[in-house]
Amino acid sequence: MAGYDVVALGELLIDFTENGRSPQGNPLLEANPGGAPCNVLAMLSGLGKRTAFIGKIGKDAFGRQLREAVQSCGINVSGLAEDEAVPTTLAFVHTQPDGDREFSFYRDPGADRMLRREEIPEELIKRAKIFHFGTLSSTHEPAREATRYALEIARKSGCVLSFDPNLREPLWDSPEDARREIGYGLGVCDILKISDNEVEFLTGTTDYEKGVAQLREKYRLPLVFVTLGKAGSMAFYGDLTVKEDPFLQECTVETTGAGDTFAACALNYLLEHGIGRPGEVILTETNLRELLTFANAGSSLITTRKGALKVMPTRAEIEALIRRGRVCPVSENGGFLKNVCTNRNI
Repeated sequence: MAGYDVVALGELLIDFTENGRSPQGNPLLEANPGGAPCNVLAMLSGLGKRTAFIGKIGKDAFGRQLREAVQSCGINVSGLAEDEAVPTTLAFVHTQPDGDREFSFYRDPGADRMLRREEIPEELIKRAKIFHFGTLSSTHEPAREATRYALEIARKSGCVLSFDPNLREPLWDSPEDARREIGYGLGVCDILKISDNEVEFLTGTTDYEKGVAQLREKYRLPLVFVTLGKAGSMAFYGDLTVKEDPFLQECTVETTGAGDTFAACALNYLLEHGIGRPGEVILTETNLRELLTFANAGSSLITTRKGALKVMPTRAEIEALIRRGRVCPVSENGGFLKNVCTNRNI
């Protein structure tokens, strides 16, 4: 029975994103398939990796839309359960002038947090090279228990554990609850992708090298990636600390999915160049620079598009952007347009 490069567990939801205004001046909202774990898998599938998703949707029109969207990306959905009583989770994404976002969630409850332990497909996890997870599946029971059970199976099966906290503070009962569950993920993962604001949330410092040093000392983290938004990204591996500049866009539409695209590109590089177990030094500084450059370019491209899951950049687009030296052609739904945006390094 064939295995999977990456199996991910977590939220799958509809992101209602702003897409113009009606004649009356009201915002028009587009129902985009979303959810960080499936965004990661969609990008990986586009890069030729075998992927599978574990999660839960409602037995409703939005749930059907999500199942079809995920399947269309080439992601195995045999682990996608349905809830007949609780509707599919919804999120409304309000875009700021600089492309950043503000979220309003309709999830009290939502189907994604109703995933139960007995709905975890053990054999699917056992066939994975990498098991990827976040924290939104751990905000409430019963999904919290289901997540920990899946992680237990993954660890016993020898999967490499990849973790992205993906902090959404309004979804937690308290900041302390969020820190406790993020801490649990940090304590079990082999690969951590974390954002600058999450480092600050956990350590209280905006000195990200110092903050990561604290986390690595406490949790013995083998490999850490920090996304810094407009300042690029960093990698921490063994004694190596590497920073790469971003591919900044003058034509940013929104930043939805940028971190997920980065995470997918990083995992893809590791799958293609080898993944070391804790304590094994395999990646060189050159490897890390290549990885960060590819991931920065991929996450830059997704910011020129509305949505994420169905409009992930292709390998050819990413490589073309890198060759252009941070000069980016605007792209919509995977197709190049005529106008060109010039990017700046900082």
